[in-house]
Amino acid sequence: MPAITVDDILVLPRVEAPDATRRERKVTSVTTAPTGLEGEGFPVRRAFAGVDLARLDPFVHMDQMGEVDYGPGEPKGTPWHPHRGFETVTYIIDGTFRHQDSNGGGGLITNGDTQWMTAGGGILHIEAPPEELVVSGGLFHGIQLWVNLPAGLKMTQPRYQDIRAHQVALLSSADGGALLRVIAGSFGGHAGPGITHTPITLVHATVSPGAQVQLPWPTDFNALAYALSGSGFVGPDKRPVRTGQLAVFGAGEALTVAAGPRQELDILLLGGQPIREPVAAYGPFVMNSRAELVQAFEDYQAGRLGTIPAVSRERGDLGPPPQAAEPAGASPRTNTDPHPGHDVL
Repeated sequence: MPAITVDDILVLPRVEAPDATRRERKVTSVTTAPTGLEGEGFPVRRAFAGVDLARLDPFVHMDQMGEVDYGPGEPKGTPWHPHRGFETVTYIIDGTFRHQDSNGGGGLITNGDTQWMTAGGGILHIEAPPEELVVSGGLFHGIQLWVNLPAGLKMTQPRYQDIRAHQVALLSSADGGALLRVIAGSFGGHAGPGITHTPITLVHATVSPGAQVQLPWPTDFNALAYALSGSGFVGPDKRPVRTGQLAVFGAGEALTVAAGPRQELDILLLGGQPIREPVAAYGPFVMNSRAELVQAFEDYQAGRLGTIPAVSRERGDLGPPPQAAEPAGASPRTNTDPHPGHDVL
């Protein structure tokens, strides 16, 4: 897996296992992500499908993009589309993706890089494979996570963070059996580079066969574990998990993830401080009420969410935005799994 790694994990700082007095979080559910198509037709797993939004808070949506080995001419991305009211976190494990937005952010990310876009009050953006990857084909694998913003920050100024793989904090589990890539949050005084409006922790762990990760976890955060590949066990009751499954943990001060005896487990560990506010999510917008969603659609149609940069195709313009309108008679999903995807509804 090309996501950043090290030759000798034993040289890394180790995260001490929580002591026996810390209450371990039990697993309350394990769900299997259904598959679907996103954007212009690339395959995804809907990681949060079927899970109550209150258990995910402050997260609202996550797609595992791929893993897919494209043939020449097959790689796909998304058209120009708007967002408001939350942050998108795109982490590329394998392959290359390009981002461009109406606030001036953008660039290429590959093999362990992350793009963190705060949509805030409104932004237009596009994500697509570079032309050379479209021509050649190749492996593509990553995740996109949507992090909610509290009401007081829904209309904050858009922001873009370009986080390179070498900036990620690399740590070892206490027994040396797992590599921890800390993208946001911190363990044992080692912080990841992601700057967050909503306090969260985001870690990509690779657990060696037969090894386990025991981590202290903030009591005021929720805790989720999504299996990117491989199989293993989660929680004190050793609930089995495999590729494409999400484990939701209950309350406590520590969590445990272990790989099976014959293959490593690549798993995304994430948690955050719940916002505990009403959620109204529809298509590309995550707000607090239907009225705010209607306003977001109106602002988009009026061009108030940004304009496409005037850049020539030779310099990388990825095309004009789509024309979109709210479907007649449509109702937003509120306080349920939004399954919003990237398509403009």
